[in-house]
Amino acid sequence: MSEIKIITAEATFSVRNPVLRPNLPIETCRFEGDNLSTTTHLGYFHEEMLVGIVSVFEKINSNWETNKQIQVRGMAILDAFQKKGIGEKLMQNVIKLAQENQKEVIWFNARKNAVPFYERLAFHKYGTAFEIEGVGTHFVMYRLL
Repeated sequence: MSEIKIITAEATFSVRNPVLRPNLPIETCRFEGDNLSTTTHLGYFHEEMLVGIVSVFEKINSNWETNKQIQVRGMAILDAFQKKGIGEKLMQNVIKLAQENQKEVIWFNARKNAVPFYERLAFHKYGTAFEIEGVGTHFVMYRLL
């Protein structure tokens, strides 16, 4: 049995660390704004084991003229569970959450290798590639609702 549930910021670390911050201290998994009341963390559970996560922040990016926007951060699926549709299910939940809260834009910084995945979900690149030190090449991506 699989399900998506709201989880705590700290619960995300068990997936953020091995997927997004391998070989780095667990403290590097803490994101600014993780514990704000406006932040939502979703976890995908497979047979009661947390295997995928995504965090949704109310953060304004000046690239869009609306303040009705959310930022996605920390999207991660454990290696053994990748390419099984879990990421898509998590992002569908993010889109639903954004629509329910009358948001107009979903945006995030996507790793270069994840761009095709997000493009399949109707997200678009904005601007040119940039580097996040110690993490790699990224693109700003967005979807209008």
